[in-house]
Amino acid sequence: MAEHTTSSITIEAAPADVMAVISDFARYPEWTGEVKEAEVLDTDAAGRAQKVRLLLDAGAIKDDHTLAYTWTGADEVSWTLVKSQMLRALDGSYRLAPLAGGARTEVTYRLTVDVKIPMLGMIKRKAEKVIIDRALAGLKKRVESTAP
Repeated sequence: MAEHTTSSITIEAAPADVMAVISDFARYPEWTGEVKEAEVLDTDAAGRAQKVRLLLDAGAIKDDHTLAYTWTGADEVSWTLVKSQMLRALDGSYRLAPLAGGARTEVTYRLTVDVKIPMLGMIKRKAEKVIIDRALAGLKKRVESTAP
């Protein structure tokens, strides 16, 4: 089984506010350091993205790829790689847990990256960590600046 990287952060907002930002793919370039473009290609009956094309620039990993999203209730979304130029795998998830009676949210981000070109595992883990840390920090800043 592929190795993965996991990290968590606490956000001063309700889980629904956090998920609203996570699910707004069109605005990813505004708050994620790595996503330069995002285009929803397909949605489910509830209007949630099922397939999204992303242009990623994460230093060692630059790619134009498509991800398939699976929504589990109101507190979890996971994704798997559909197609990519340089990635063999880009699988991950956001899991939200309410804290302080729902006034705060613990967000856990899990990510597995595998590239088609040879790359040391240590470099892949470092790229995963950079992606996760920047995404969580960007998510926290975005949610807390827009939450009611």
